[in-house]
Amino acid sequence: MKKACIFFSIIIFIGILSLSFRKTANSSDYLQCYTKRITILKENHQKLLQIIEENNPNSAEGLKKIKQQIHLTRISMKEVDFWARYLEPVIYKKINGPLPVEWETEVFEKYEKPYKREGAGLTLAELFLEDERYEKDSMIHLINNSSKALNTFSADSVTNNLKSFSSFYLCNRLFLLNLATIYTTGFECPDSTEIVPELCSLISSVNEIYGAYNKSFPDKSLPVTYLSIYKQAFAFVEAQPKQFSRFDHFTFIRDYVNPLFIINQQLITNYKVQSRSFMDYTLDDKALSIFSKQLYTGQNVKGIFLRVKDEKALAELEKVGKLLFYDPILSGNNKRSCISCHKSAEYFTDTTESSSLQFNHMDRLKRNTPSLINTNFNHLLMLDGNHITLQGQAKAVISNKDELNSNEQEVLKKVINCPDYRKIFKELLKYTPQETEITFEHITSALTFYYAKFSNYYALFDKAMNENIQIESGVKRGFNLFMSKAQCATCHFAPQFNGIKPPYISSEFEVLGVPQDTTYKSLSNDKGRYLVNPAPETMNAFRTGTLRNADHTKPYMHNGVFINLHQVIDFYDAGGGVGKGIKVPNQTLSSDSLHLTSLEKNDLLVFISSLNEKIEFDDPPRSLPASSNKKLNKRKVGGEY
Repeated sequence: MKKACIFFSIIIFIGILSLSFRKTANSSDYLQCYTKRITILKENHQKLLQIIEENNPNSAEGLKKIKQQIHLTRISMKEVDFWARYLEPVIYKKINGPLPVEWETEVFEKYEKPYKREGAGLTLAELFLEDERYEKDSMIHLINNSSKALNTFSADSVTNNLKSFSSFYLCNRLFLLNLATIYTTGFECPDSTEIVPELCSLISSVNEIYGAYNKSFPDKSLPVTYLSIYKQAFAFVEAQPKQFSRFDHFTFIRDYVNPLFIINQQLITNYKVQSRSFMDYTLDDKALSIFSKQLYTGQNVKGIFLRVKDEKALAELEKVGKLLFYDPILSGNNKRSCISCHKSAEYFTDTTESSSLQFNHMDRLKRNTPSLINTNFNHLLMLDGNHITLQGQAKAVISNKDELNSNEQEVLKKVINCPDYRKIFKELLKYTPQETEITFEHITSALTFYYAKFSNYYALFDKAMNENIQIESGVKRGFNLFMSKAQCATCHFAPQFNGIKPPYISSEFEVLGVPQDTTYKSLSNDKGRYLVNPAPETMNAFRTGTLRNADHTKPYMHNGVFINLHQVIDFYDAGGGVGKGIKVPNQTLSSDSLHLTSLEKNDLLVFISSLNEKIEFDDPPRSLPASSNKKLNKRKVGGEY
């Protein structure tokens, strides 16, 4: 019954969406451009099916013909990518899905459990050709599924969107974000020799889309300034070497893609563009750079105080949050605080050992302490994605017997027994009218609001992109390696360089084959994501974390097995666990060596260092609020261990 209700709600939503986009503009040129390209894509799919049926991939000639048609079909797919990826993201994956099986972990997991989705399409078809288990019937089934999915793009629910200038600018925004993250990295193109040619074709086709759109919507057209920069971007790409590893990603994004994104954002505001799509769920229309901390939001850092705008009230909330963060009153023995594991001087992590001490003051925690900086740019929290809110994560830490070993009732009682805490929270109660008494949620919300402020800082790389400041050549070389030969950008996406890719509503989990120790004799026994969502694909999978401030957040990997970034890069260069000789059946990281040179590894380290943020950490509080329980007045700022 619940699933049925969700289904009908979605149907109603789609209907409202299509109606909201029905405008009176003459969109004939724009619509004809779309219809023509969908027709060509369908024809190429049918031709691909025919060639697969008529040719044997085990023969050199047959393999060549199939690959040629796959590439032709991919080019025609790129010519509709501008619309397809935004208007029908689920169907798009059936045409060009990168994985055979995908467990959806979108932002909507906050409302429903993850679900399994079978992959299909051209990327898988090309990979399938190289598989020794290739079967013609399976290949035909794969492409047939894609061909059937294409019919969706001719439906009124899709084509009606093309009658709206709003949908154009929202499609364009996603296109520009993907230019900076997806299209140039090989994320969906298994043949690296085709990445730059496909990019050229894509940019050329979008240029034609722009022309058709401007004819159909002259009063909401792209301005000359935008088209001029786009023309320069096109010329830049065409002049680039066709070798993927030699493409200048840095200059392309800084000088062309980001300026285009800024103009498109301004047009979204000026034209009062409205979205009815979940694809825009987290994106902020006011963000004037891809490298703005305002670009997207993953978490509500205010918690129960979400609607509070008053600056004085927020200052009080931050003040009490800081006190609580350093106060061992949150622990069962009043000797341990948040700062015990998340040390501010160490970028709110613990760099001393592979993991922090347990509550018993003897053993070590199973996992490495993650930094709290930039956690608000994740939809799912913890390395296994076990929590969906920062406040829920705080609650779990407080109640965990190995961490703070307390409970909601005990913490609330002790906090309220401190007159200073009680006074501040009483004053803040008026901002949460749904609650008439101080609750545990008030406490966790103060905590998350306090430490979230340290996520608002920028790095040298951001300034290079936003302000065009000069940086050392190693940063540029390292970034270009990051985006190409080193294959880092297929998992770590700008701007946070974590596993959240455009439109920033999903969390990537990867199986890397992390070892138990550096002897590489066995795989880590931590099952990771499998503990939250049991499935063959999720065994030993972990959420892809940010590379920001990586210089300051050692040790690395979920178990802290690597003590420096040199070891991390060597691990990836070798092909992960499989490349090191460990048996990992479901490893998602390529097991092939990257063949990085010493100079290239150093350039990668230089780039990663450019992601260090210039954070201003504050000093610990001088004292903690007194309690009416005199025994609690012996507690120390920051705890005892």
